[in-house]
Amino acid sequence: MRRNLLNVFTFFLMFILIFALGACSKKPVPAQPGFGGDGSASFGGSGTPGGPGGMDDARWRELGINSEAEKREFLERAKAFENQDIYYDYDGYTLSDPAKRVLDEKIAFLKRYAKVRVTVEGHCDERGTTEYNLALGERRANSCLQYIKNSGLQTEKLTSISYGKERPIATGHDEASWAKNRRAHFVLNY
Repeated sequence: MRRNLLNVFTFFLMFILIFALGACSKKPVPAQPGFGGDGSASFGGSGTPGGPGGMDDARWRELGINSEAEKREFLERAKAFENQDIYYDYDGYTLSDPAKRVLDEKIAFLKRYAKVRVTVEGHCDERGTTEYNLALGERRANSCLQYIKNSGLQTEKLTSISYGKERPIATGHDEASWAKNRRAHFVLNY
């Protein structure tokens, strides 16, 4: 009797331990909207309903895009828009001249496609505390938003978020990887 009670207790304890360890595991990060890692357009939908990018014709018309040629042009320009990041010096959030040139191209895109919504993501390298990097990422995203606002463009369709060091694009532990991770990334939202 005592041995059975000990076996039941041991089994119960093992079950609780396994459950507790499973609850502490890292949760997967959901895919970001916009372009996938392979450069293919997702634009808020999967599959191909409505043609390129998975958007239906009504959504294309809302964006002011009517012909197939305009759709192709938009998709090409949107890909370039999302794939050009703004890079920063270590521990900095001041825009360099090359960063300003990239932002000027983004402003031209936003003027042409005024109805798109954009999220500006601030990212950092792995050095520093989580809290510090979240604040620095926010300053980086906001420096881009401020530059866009100073250009005269309305910013009500632009939002910002900081991921700090939580979403590195390069996983190495060297200066080249860190430099790639110190960035502001633009994501188109529909």
